[in-house]
Amino acid sequence: MTDPAFIRQRHVTNGRDLAYPPLPEALVVPVYDNHTHLEISDGDDPLDYREQLDRASSVGVRGVVQVGNDVETSRWSAEMAAIEPRMLAAVALHPNDAPDYAERGELDDALAVIAELAGRPRVRAVGETGLDFFRTAAGPRRDAQFRSFEAHIEIAKQNDLALQIHDRDAHADVVATLKRVGAPERTVFHCFSGDVELAEICAENGWYMSFAGNVTFKNAHNLRDALESAPRALLLVETDAPFLTPMPYRGRPNAPYLLPHTLRAMADTLGTDASTLAAQIGSNTELVYGRWDAEPVAAPPTTPIGSIA
Repeated sequence: MTDPAFIRQRHVTNGRDLAYPPLPEALVVPVYDNHTHLEISDGDDPLDYREQLDRASSVGVRGVVQVGNDVETSRWSAEMAAIEPRMLAAVALHPNDAPDYAERGELDDALAVIAELAGRPRVRAVGETGLDFFRTAAGPRRDAQFRSFEAHIEIAKQNDLALQIHDRDAHADVVATLKRVGAPERTVFHCFSGDVELAEICAENGWYMSFAGNVTFKNAHNLRDALESAPRALLLVETDAPFLTPMPYRGRPNAPYLLPHTLRAMADTLGTDASTLAAQIGSNTELVYGRWDAEPVAAPPTTPIGSIA
């Protein structure tokens, strides 16, 4: 193989424990990680995507959706999914990256690349896209986020793909945009960050809610309340690795093999057993993205995939 193991490096925070946590007890009923970033290197001894997927398989995580955030990571995601049977891809420009493309006069060209990648085999979602007002104040940069978000919605609909939404401090505007433009048939609020009110809006519109490791955090009462109010037919689970590592390993490198911690915490919140919830979420995930074995993988490439950033 000539593909690079990583094309991004996670910023190292002083004092953070960089050791990967141990393997959890394996799930009896397997499930999928519907949002992860395996192109990002993290930890004292980084695990490449093959090692990540091997560990995930050993604990009952049968597949992942590998998610792009810009042109380079989206291309890597599409090309890796094409040769890896345990991986599907999502492609997009992150809402925090879209303004940078716009300021360089490159947004239209970048969106054209995403549109081309969206048509490739084993690309099953457009994402992560949306709005992030935590880092972006009102003005031209926020306008670029709206423009990019609406373009991604259209790309998803044109290709009959799921839409993975990044929504940070922008709930009302994300919902208003989806209603104004028209949401794709399968819309997912990645790393659901809302409350019961947003969960009820998602339920009314048939939008999926994907919960990540932060639902296990002690102060995440709003997320657990939202989880309890959400229809189980609209629940998904994810890692957002290498970020949002679930308890009891918060702050350490995250990976798909740690998904059982989040799944079990969700089951505890809902008063059900992990196998019942895993069966429901596994079925939901395949309804959103299709089966991982629906399209064959290609032979490994003989030329390098992606580029080191």
